[in-house]
Amino acid sequence: MSTAPTQDNPAAADLLAAARAGDGDAFRALISPHLPVLHVHAYRMLGSLDDADEALQDALLSAWRALDTYQGQAPLIHWLYRITTTSSLKVIRAKARRPVPAGEIGHLQPYPDRLLDQLADAGADPAAITERRESVALAFITALQRLPARQRAALILRDVLGFSTSQVADILDSSEDSAASALKRARATMRHRSPTATTRQPPPRPGSPEERDLVDRFTRAYQDGDVAAVVALLTEDISVTMPPLPVEYHGRDLVARFLATTGLRPGRRSRLIPTRANGQPAFGLYAQDPQTGIRHTAGLLVLTLTGNKVCAMTGFDTSVPPLFGLPRTLPR
Repeated sequence: MSTAPTQDNPAAADLLAAARAGDGDAFRALISPHLPVLHVHAYRMLGSLDDADEALQDALLSAWRALDTYQGQAPLIHWLYRITTTSSLKVIRAKARRPVPAGEIGHLQPYPDRLLDQLADAGADPAAITERRESVALAFITALQRLPARQRAALILRDVLGFSTSQVADILDSSEDSAASALKRARATMRHRSPTATTRQPPPRPGSPEERDLVDRFTRAYQDGDVAAVVALLTEDISVTMPPLPVEYHGRDLVARFLATTGLRPGRRSRLIPTRANGQPAFGLYAQDPQTGIRHTAGLLVLTLTGNKVCAMTGFDTSVPPLFGLPRTLPR
């Protein structure tokens, strides 16, 4: 993954001068083109939409206060990445002081595709679009959160954003040797934790007939409560996770038993509302109240696809669907 850092617009010089003179509107106009990529950067660092919002707000306040220190030797976006990285590391340090039960990842949340769409580049080649999607895939984001903070930052800055090792060292305010060492350890850990990722078939292209067909079949089977039909769409090594809980289910047999006693248990009627998260198909889950017939949100489910199968399902609690603009209840 090597998405190049965004380059500055030369016309920003006048806005920069006005912002330095205290013009808040000029400052907002200056930084607004960069906000989508900075927000995604904070999300990669933190794995949480709420925490990314907090880090970005802190970064923008810091940038406004320190604008006089920006000398223009590097593109403005590079300077903003440095500040956003620092703010993200600050959030990580603050969260580290809060107790988290053993095995939990913390406040992991999916990322709505409506925000990723703001990064769309009509001129980008298919390979670049694929790399961008992989860099926000839920499995990748989850694996990042298990890295120590500075290793996480080094990997994102070097392998996702394409900064040089010397630039990474500057952003992290460390030596180049230290940055290179952190990057080496992070890469080794990521390879160890995702050994099958490179051997799987690629997922269908988003929005393709192949993806729509698989998603439609999954939707019908799930809404019908047909455990066998759902399991037939899963890979042999399917995994089900429910962050932040440390509970995981692996393999078709275990996942089938889990589904048969939870979301697809006899008598439970569910409705799936399609959405997208982290570049992947997702659904708002709604369970019907047998007394009133009203369907209440039961959480959000994100699918990871490989070829014409589902290789992972990640479930999130009822606090997440509203982040995707989904209602808390559906009428009868």
